[in-house]
Amino acid sequence: MAEKRNETGRLAPPRHIAVIMDGNGRWAQKRGLPRTAGHKAGAETFRKIATYCKNIGVKYLTVYAFSTENWSRSEAEVSAIMALLKKYLLEAVDTMERDHIRLHFFGDMTPIAPELRALARETDEITEHLSRDDFQANVCLNYGGRDEIVRAARRFAADCAAGRRKPEELDEAAFSDYLDSRGVPDPDLIIRPSGELRLSNFLLWQCAYAEFYYTDTHWPDFDEAEMDRAIAAYHARDRRFGGVKQP
Repeated sequence: MAEKRNETGRLAPPRHIAVIMDGNGRWAQKRGLPRTAGHKAGAETFRKIATYCKNIGVKYLTVYAFSTENWSRSEAEVSAIMALLKKYLLEAVDTMERDHIRLHFFGDMTPIAPELRALARETDEITEHLSRDDFQANVCLNYGGRDEIVRAARRFAADCAAGRRKPEELDEAAFSDYLDSRGVPDPDLIIRPSGELRLSNFLLWQCAYAEFYYTDTHWPDFDEAEMDRAIAAYHARDRRFGGVKQP
């Protein structure tokens, strides 16, 4: 694939980058720290990488913050993650309009604490007032790719039962409108730090033609240089979307 560069001469970033923020606990354990310290460091990395992505021209950044399976972790760890989320949301409410950052959540928010759900709704309201050309961060919270697809299927079935849709109307585009990611283009690049080589139930529908980048770096150590390496690897791929490369 021919390299595309922006007006500064650097490699143009993908429009949509998604990240599985993995390795926080292992990063902490290697340093003799509690796992909660890793999540705190990982939250700071998210802030840094989101700012970097916005500055280099990425339009969408989607991060896997808390999966449907993560509830099985210790109560102390889950509480620490939720406390960090609350801190981030309170800051976001104060800075989104100033920094022109849209914020959206993917996932089933039903089990989330009412206070956090209220903050998430507040960020949604702020997002609606911002330009669609502004940078958007999507946070996957209580999210699972299979769960998202099941919830979308239920919504479509409910519309059919209510007479609003017909089963024969369903195609890929129509189904996409029932997903949490409706209105957001599919990711071009999915990054997984920490050395694991699997998707872990992340964006299963949306990843159909995404490029994947794996690194042994744990998420708290993931920095701008690592993001640049991921983008360079993305540009080295031959993206044919099921077609044949033309001579």
